[in-house]
Amino acid sequence: MTGVYDFDVASSDGTPMSLAAFRGTVVLIANTASRCGFTPQYASLQALHDRYRARGFSVLAFPANNFMRQEPGTNEEIQAFCRSRYHTTFPIFAKISVRGKEIHPLYAHLTRATDFRGAVVWNFTKFLVGRDGRVAARFGPATDPMSTEVVEAIEALLAAPST
Repeated sequence: MTGVYDFDVASSDGTPMSLAAFRGTVVLIANTASRCGFTPQYASLQALHDRYRARGFSVLAFPANNFMRQEPGTNEEIQAFCRSRYHTTFPIFAKISVRGKEIHPLYAHLTRATDFRGAVVWNFTKFLVGRDGRVAARFGPATDPMSTEVVEAIEALLAAPST
């Protein structure tokens, strides 16, 4: 069975990168946008990253311009915006498509080949992935990353024994 850590993505500068680098880590994958009503969730994503990074957790952000053109910037502009406005330190990858004909293979997997099937309906949809690369939970755009629901799910995965 294919897991999230079997996919390749592009870093913000376009360099190919294997998500295998995160194998053994619990990750929260989010499709993001800089001009969305949910954009302030970058602050919560950073807070989660800071809180749990030392325990083997990372946020992985994938900017996407699929919804009302709310992420029109270049990869460089997106990085600069996130660093200056939200002081992000978690990985923000190159802009991708999270739905439609141009869907990135990672998102095709997340939305079609897991127990959490269904198209991404808006920016800041979040997928929580265990150390084994399997999706353990999905959270909608309106669910703040620092909500009790998300935090408890992360803590449960971090407390689980590594396989």
